[in-house]
Amino acid sequence: MRPFLLTVSLFLVASAATLDDSDLLKARDHQDRAALAKLASESRAEAEKQPSDAAASYRLALAESYSAEVAIELHDKGAAKEAAQTGMDAANKAVNLKPDSAEYQRILGTLCGQMISSNTLAGLKYGKCALDSVDKAIQLDPKSSMAYLSHGVGNYYLPQALGGGIDLAIKDFRKAIELNPKNADAWLWLGVALRRSNQPAEAQKAFAKSLEINPNRVWARQQLEKTPGS
Repeated sequence: MRPFLLTVSLFLVASAATLDDSDLLKARDHQDRAALAKLASESRAEAEKQPSDAAASYRLALAESYSAEVAIELHDKGAAKEAAQTGMDAANKAVNLKPDSAEYQRILGTLCGQMISSNTLAGLKYGKCALDSVDKAIQLDPKSSMAYLSHGVGNYYLPQALGGGIDLAIKDFRKAIELNPKNADAWLWLGVALRRSNQPAEAQKAFAKSLEINPNRVWARQQLEKTPGS
């Protein structure tokens, strides 16, 4: 496992009466920052009312991570950092309340990685958090497609000289797909990695598969359109 883990992709969410999963996913898919901000505000209010409820803190962390994800896609590093910091605080609380939850550990690692995305030097501060949390998530749930996706995105951003690299990222993305062939985000990131490794035809196939599973994902369509030969 590697430091400086960065993930910008989330797919599975916990059911919640106070946070409509379909609305959250729809906002993420359409890069609707106003809707994401509203949902995050609602989940923040719920978490404040239930300070001992790990699930409520997790839902806030998840909403903020989606907000950070879209900000990263739109190259808004300041907004990504702000959302990731708020989400990380909530995720830490969820993990402290329920440390044996693989998903809570994964979302914490994801948010630590998103903090790094705003400034690579932040890896010195948040790299260990990202590493330890995603490691723990895989230990708790070795069949988690999303944990391997998170690890793959980390390898994608980590230089080969530091133990990461595209080949390792592709391996992780393929493992995530093996565990869950309907993980649209794993197909999306496999396409990104294949394109970077000068395999545009294979990248196009991966993007097309991602869009077949989730045709509403704006970022996936953008990646397909910018791939040579598309």
